[in-house]
Amino acid sequence: MGGCFSKPKPVELKIEVVLPEKERGKEELSASGKGSPRAYQGNGTARHFHTEERLPAPHPYAGTQDCVEAAVCHVKDLENGQMREVELGWGKVLLVKENGEFHALGHKCPHYGAPLVKGVLSRGRVRCPWHGACFNISTGDLEDFPGLDSLHKFQVKIEKEKVYVWASKQALQLQRRTKVMAKCISPSAGHSGSTNVLIVGAGAAGLVCAETLRQEGFSDRIVLCTLDRHLPYDRPKLSKPTCDPGLALPSLGPRASVAKWNSGCLALSQVGCILQSLDAQPEQLALRPKEFFRAYGIEVLTEAQVVTVDVRNKKVVFKDGFKLEYNKLLLAPGSSPKTLSCKGKEVENVFTLRTPEDANRVVRLARGRNAVVVGAGFLGMEVAAYLTEKAHSVSVVELEETPFRRFLGERVGRALMKMFENNRVKFYMQTEVSELRAQEGKLKEVVLKSSKVVRADVCVVGIGAVPATGFLRQSGISLDSRGFIPVNKMMQTNIPGVFAAGDAVTFPLAWRNNRKVNIPHWQMAHAQGRVAAQNMLAQEAEISTVPYLWTAMFGKSLRYAGYGEGFDDVIIQGDLEELKFVAFYTKGDEVIAVASMNYDPIVSKVAEVLASGRAIRKREDRRYVLAHRERILSLHAADLGRHAGAPGTEAKPWGQVPTSNFPGSPTREPESSQCLPWAAWLTSREALAASRCSPPKASAATKGWPWRQDRPCLFSCYWDWSPVGALQHIRHYLKIKTHTFADLCDFHCNWANTREGETGTATECSMPHQEVWPVSAQRR
Repeated sequence: MGGCFSKPKPVELKIEVVLPEKERGKEELSASGKGSPRAYQGNGTARHFHTEERLPAPHPYAGTQDCVEAAVCHVKDLENGQMREVELGWGKVLLVKENGEFHALGHKCPHYGAPLVKGVLSRGRVRCPWHGACFNISTGDLEDFPGLDSLHKFQVKIEKEKVYVWASKQALQLQRRTKVMAKCISPSAGHSGSTNVLIVGAGAAGLVCAETLRQEGFSDRIVLCTLDRHLPYDRPKLSKPTCDPGLALPSLGPRASVAKWNSGCLALSQVGCILQSLDAQPEQLALRPKEFFRAYGIEVLTEAQVVTVDVRNKKVVFKDGFKLEYNKLLLAPGSSPKTLSCKGKEVENVFTLRTPEDANRVVRLARGRNAVVVGAGFLGMEVAAYLTEKAHSVSVVELEETPFRRFLGERVGRALMKMFENNRVKFYMQTEVSELRAQEGKLKEVVLKSSKVVRADVCVVGIGAVPATGFLRQSGISLDSRGFIPVNKMMQTNIPGVFAAGDAVTFPLAWRNNRKVNIPHWQMAHAQGRVAAQNMLAQEAEISTVPYLWTAMFGKSLRYAGYGEGFDDVIIQGDLEELKFVAFYTKGDEVIAVASMNYDPIVSKVAEVLASGRAIRKREDRRYVLAHRERILSLHAADLGRHAGAPGTEAKPWGQVPTSNFPGSPTREPESSQCLPWAAWLTSREALAASRCSPPKASAATKGWPWRQDRPCLFSCYWDWSPVGALQHIRHYLKIKTHTFADLCDFHCNWANTREGETGTATECSMPHQEVWPVSAQRR
């Protein structure tokens, strides 16, 4: 059996523990009342050791000469809930204001380098606009996935109403921080045939489980085994044809050291952009370098196939006869791709995309020749998109009427299909492969059941996958009728001490009433791996993440959040023809998923709403709001007037509140279009024209307020008095009192300052909604 490391020899146990920064300098009282630092025993439990034994814990910054401090803004430049990128000379920082406090963090997501300032700030964390990773604004720690690393957190101080940020020059060059982990340098003496934790499968779930254990201070032996010949790598990149602007890969070349990686000597910009998709080499896809696994004592057994699991004796048997005992077991075997069962299935140059070697061979064989992709799901369409610039011709064969139909719906599927056709991809829909014909043993033609014959030099099959759980059938571990491993919210199987995660499990999805589902998403595997590790340590964690996935085709990225299986309606906002849209997938009265193209960060906003436990109702669309606006505004008119400082304000017909009831000196009696609020579902650009607003002009009132052309507007109001004070009251009311209009809405106000003779436009963003969801209702 091959492996990243040879089979360990019995040696003396040595343990090194690096405490989290927040623990450094703290002391834990012993029974005698004296303080002593904390460490961990081989079984992961706490122990104490003498002060002279303590490992050095240097300050993360070598000295003040390696740091920079700068005033970045005035305390009033940011309001609560706002973010801004600020420059410190050696790099940018994300400045956040929440609950009156300022926080400074790394400004790019460590996953693929997305600008977090364009993300979503909610509940004390910022969510990435591209792929949904979440970071705590107080610590910079990664709280939701995808990705492995956290953000740097920088010091902030306030002096004379100015905000100062102090940061390491080195940290400013980086976009990620690897969390502190315990280290098990070598296995325990005489225990080469046993391990405390065994992880079967080295995908996202397995790797995150191992890293989480180390982050939580677990210092005993961890063995990670995989069928692959490579260390854990980013499998989705095998088929992704393009990357987002600024996309960068947090992995190292074969000669880079983990010391450089962990000490911050390598930035994402130094690593370079990802080699695209099928061309990438294994070391360029690696999630962590080999030195990382050695440093933290995570043993990786490659090309190691488990054939038997004995849960009674807590032992597994490998294909080569090697036996390994365990205390805790994580099953994350993933899935196996389905293959064609037609005549000629054994011919050469027919691939299921599983490994970097598969991907590289596909590209080599397709260059300047004819490629056929069977299956119009995500993998098949990504491969087809990538090969258009390599192959002479690209054809897609699909049983459904449109690509992505079951996942994205008919209309979105047709829009994406048209994009592919414009890039010279030929579709053969509502048919299957009946035969693969060869010449000298190599693929030459693909015969369809529709009797059409397609020339082909290489064929990629992407028709789905099945759970790779055959080795568990006699183990006593429960499998469902499809071969998936059922688990509870803690990723626990029916056998105590045995957990499962990743593509091969079904689990209860909390925000879908604990419906048992299988979600083979890269991001979900991360989350499940962490929950499994936490529960191995008896932390009683539960899976609660919102599913989030993405794809990229012809330079356009599609985001998706939620779980849309069984949707019965689609509400679309935007322009499908221009591929700038948002699609809300509903089942009954509830929005269960959302997809978008060129509409960031809408999907991250929906994910954040769902993660908070709130539901988005179908009735809360444009027509519902307009139909009930009179009742809504009448109910709240007096409150609006009170908050604006005009006692006794009463609602007028149609629920309008005339601006003459607000303080100030109006130049004329307001017209209907100058009443507050004026309900209309408009784009920001349309709102400008409708409310006779002009683009914002610099003034004391408008300084620092964002103007978003890509956000829908629910309420546009016009008045002829200075908005200072009153605008704040109205905005405060809309976001605190009603919780009704916003998240995606801008609050547009056209005003004339009669005292200064100054005119301008003010725009203010509200907080996340609770009752009304602003989506244009175009039915499927």
